[in-house]
Amino acid sequence: MNVWNHANPQLKDLVSYKPGKPIEELARERGLKPEDIIKMASNENPLGPSPKAMEAMVQAMTQAHIYPDGFGFKLRDALAKKFGVGIGQIVLGNGSNEIIEFIGHAFLKPGDNIITAEHAFVVYKLMATLFGAQTIEVPDPGFVHDLDAMLAAITPQTKELFIANPNNPTGTMVTMEALERFMDKVPDHVVVVIDEAYYEFVNEPQDTMKFVREGRNVILLRTFSKIQGLAGLRIGYGVGPEELIAVLHKTRQPFNANAIAQAGAVAGLLDDEHQNRTKQITDEGRTYFEQEFAAMGLPFVKSHANFVLVQVGDGDAVFQKMLDKGVIVRAMAEYKLPDWVRISVGTMEQNKRCIATLRGILGK
Repeated sequence: MNVWNHANPQLKDLVSYKPGKPIEELARERGLKPEDIIKMASNENPLGPSPKAMEAMVQAMTQAHIYPDGFGFKLRDALAKKFGVGIGQIVLGNGSNEIIEFIGHAFLKPGDNIITAEHAFVVYKLMATLFGAQTIEVPDPGFVHDLDAMLAAITPQTKELFIANPNNPTGTMVTMEALERFMDKVPDHVVVVIDEAYYEFVNEPQDTMKFVREGRNVILLRTFSKIQGLAGLRIGYGVGPEELIAVLHKTRQPFNANAIAQAGAVAGLLDDEHQNRTKQITDEGRTYFEQEFAAMGLPFVKSHANFVLVQVGDGDAVFQKMLDKGVIVRAMAEYKLPDWVRISVGTMEQNKRCIATLRGILGK
């Protein structure tokens, strides 16, 4: 039996998302000790979760035999109070990626299209393909979203438009003024998704919640994976007008956000000290990387997030050679950037080891 005679045809050529290489996998492949490996590939928080989140999660584990609150009242209520929106304007996801899938379930069908920047998070395109929709990738000169060009690319079949701000993998941003002009012009049949997974790392975060308060056709995506350090628990959220969020709830599986993740997220959300400390080491590490790249004569993209995109020549070759040294970075060929790697900010000790390894490989 040929399974493709029965499977959805759009899946045949779909390339699955390739996550950053796990430490354990590299240790097995190269015969290295896990404790001798540093991972700087997946934009994770090198400090780990908030101590308050850890305490809350340990307590939640004693109730692991009980199903979680399917609507996540405590977490949604805490988010609503923090951002000044109604609890009905928030949906939780198994990571913010799951909410991208909710949006696809809600609005995409074969023949539709979505619009992204050329160098944007690959999951947008993967999800569109999953639902039989096409992806229009708009060039992003200087690696910054060209909002005017994205507007011009909209067709009657466009159902979703993604703006990642800051963008992964480039770390670039568009201004609030540009977003406001864009939102005034985007047609009503398009759902604008503003992915703000890294917004806590921005020195002066933009008030994109105003679009929600104004009832615009917008969904903001945010996550606890980055500054909160809860990537392993997969917990994120979407914020939008209540009518729009109600549609997304209809696409959600029961109990999609587990109880331990919800408990950790509530506690971590209130731990400003941990978030401030994370931002401080991120700012210091990002500055260090940029200074070192400049000293080596390596072009890089000025970043507003917890990573830096740097041009190293043959990205895949550098990636492999750094693996041999126990340093995991992210090759960028899947983003059509074969000469680049993306390096996440770690502790300063990790940052210095990463730079020393890169210098040795490049002969710098």
